[in-house]
Order: sequence, then C-alpha cells, then structure tokens
Amino acid sequence: MGDRSWALALLALVGCGTAPSEPSRTDAPTPVGDAAPRADAPQAAADARVAADARPGVVDARISVDAPPATRPDAGTTAAVWLTGVDLAGAEFGAGALPGTYGTDYIYPNAGEIDYFMGKGLGIFRVAFLWERLQPSLGGALDSTELARLDTLVNDATGKHAAVLLDPHNYARYQGNVIGTAQLSDAHFADFWRRLATHYAGNPRVLLGLMNEPHDMPTENWLAAANAAIAAIRDAGATNLILVPGNAWTGAWSWSQTFYGTANAVVMLGVVDPMNNYAYEVHQYLDSDGSGTHAECVSTTIGAERLAGFTKWLRDHGRRGFLGEFAGANNSTCQAAVAGLLGHIDANRDVWIGWSWWAGGPGWGGYMFTLEPTSGTDAPQLAWLLAHLI
Repeated sequence: MGDRSWALALLALVGCGTAPSEPSRTDAPTPVGDAAPRADAPQAAADARVAADARPGVVDARISVDAPPATRPDAGTTAAVWLTGVDLAGAEFGAGALPGTYGTDYIYPNAGEIDYFMGKGLGIFRVAFLWERLQPSLGGALDSTELARLDTLVNDATGKHAAVLLDPHNYARYQGNVIGTAQLSDAHFADFWRRLATHYAGNPRVLLGLMNEPHDMPTENWLAAANAAIAAIRDAGATNLILVPGNAWTGAWSWSQTFYGTANAVVMLGVVDPMNNYAYEVHQYLDSDGSGTHAECVSTTIGAERLAGFTKWLRDHGRRGFLGEFAGANNSTCQAAVAGLLGHIDANRDVWIGWSWWAGGPGWGGYMFTLEPTSGTDAPQLAWLLAHLI
C-alpha cells in the first residue's frame, strides 16, 4: 500500500453517505506492511470467556431475527440488542492494486484482535474483503488461498462463539462494472453468493451481508440483484441470517429520499426470502453530509434524529434493521451524539437487532474512528460502546 493509491480507487474505502455528492473518507490507514500482529490482547480474559461460553450476545442456536424467546440472547433482559460489535477492515484495502500482494496491499485481521474485542464484550465482527480477490473470475471457483485466509478469521471468531458478518466491500461493483449491467449480471452476483453460502452453510454464526453500500444505480436494479443472491443462498441450503442493504450507500437518513431514484423505503419492501430470515443493513455517520469524513458531528442529538425515520419504517412494515457502520471522532459532541444513537436503538429493540462500529483492524494508524488500542491503551470511543452491551 506504499503510495496509498487504493484509497482513491475504492471510493475512500469507507464511504457511507447519502448526500448526492458524497465526499470520500480519506483518513488512510498506515501501509499494511507496517502492521505487526497484535500482541496486546488480554488473552487471559479472552480465554476465560471462551471457557465459560459467557458471551450473552451470541448463542449456539441458529442466529435469526425470529429466534424463539428461549434462545434469543436478549430474552428476559432489559438490554436493547444482541449483535453488538465492530467492523474489521484490512482485507478490502488495496483495491487499486488488484489482486495485490498479501501483507503489503491488504491483510486480514488476526486472532489477537478477535480476542481483544471479545474481551471487551463485543460479539460480532463485520469482516470486509473484496469480491475480486475471493472470486478472481466471474462464474469461476473461489480462490482457495484467499478463502483459506477468510476461513482462518471466521473459524477463529465463531469457534470462540462470536458471530461474523461477511462483507464484500464492493459498492455493488466488480472491476468497476455495476451489478445489473451487461458486463456484470445478477446471475454473476448470484453465482458468487451460491458458492460462498455453500461454503459457510454449516456455520450458523456466519451472517451473510450481501454487499457494502450499493450506490449510483437504480434502486430497482439493486433489489433484483439482492433477490437473485438471496434465492441462490437459499437454494444452496444455507439458512444463515442475511443482511440486505439499500441503495445510495444504504444511509438510514435517506431511506425515504428520492435524490438517487425510487426510494429504498418503497423498493426494498420487495425483498423476497423464502425463510424470512433477513434484516436490512443501514449505515449512518453524524457529520454534516453523513459521509464520515469530518471530525465534527452536527449536534449532540443528531444520532437519534438520523435513525428515527428508518426506525419508524421498520416498525410500520414489521421489519428488522442492523446498523452496519457508524462512528464519531473523539470529541464531546460526537460522544453525546453516539450515546443518543445507541440509546435510540436500545429503546427500539423490537425492530433493531444490533450494530457494528466502523472500524477496527490492522493498519489504521491515527484514523479518527479506529477502535484499535495504542500501546495497550484503549481507544477513547470504545468506552462509549460499553454502556450499551448486554
């Protein structure tokens, strides 16, 4: 990642916004090659938790939005949600250097990071990667080396009773082509998910996130692609929980807007899952344009305000939601805004199943949102999350 050219090619890697002219987040990580394996995880605490199987946020039963009360991990508690965690970035880095050199252009998070965050009580990891690396040829087999890297992380986390949310971090694109076009058909997307779902169908702690932040395409086209992928997943025999994003960077605050075409609030009601085991994944940042590129949050109340309309939509239509990305820089306004956002989710646990902070993972350096500890010291924002864990 020496010249960090990947940051421009990947639309700033972490762009989640909903304004028509969304700026890219450009807080680039340090070069991947400089990231050493984590050695500061509280291993004793993690080992004790694994031995006791103490994580209340994840259960051995199939993870489902409609899990029966006896197996829902939030049954009998007053806590709001049960899938609470952090996005682990790194494997989606270096998009401008495909396929790239592992350990230089991109890297997967390691077991030390899983142990560290589980030791803090986080129980779901949204793991980003690139479709092109996992399936180098459309319609072809998954790359065995890349799949083994992903497997190492998934098996470590789920073996410790955490959940993993798979995140093809491609913005509904492959090699620059948009899903639903002549160059990249819905069938290509469905084939990818058939292969990946077949591989993970036996692991109920693996959640299948269809795509990171589709944008600049008709919402109707995205729905068609999503439904094709869902059908392929179920045809593969996978019963895993599916997370379905919307169009326009899947922003919660623009769910009912139309600047990008027909609103997600209208089109995405057409999701078809024969198992009815899916939830909608939205992202929400708290700066002026919702892009997550600024350290300043709009106000102390902006978090709850930007989720309110989507929450109402979920309840009105009997659906569930998951907040796949959110963050705030370390200042008092953002701290209050994040507290309000999580408090809003806590107060609406009938329609929210969880959240995941952007981001952890190797190579972030001084990135304003990172949850990675520095020299054994927790990131300040980690404490903001702990009050909202089960």
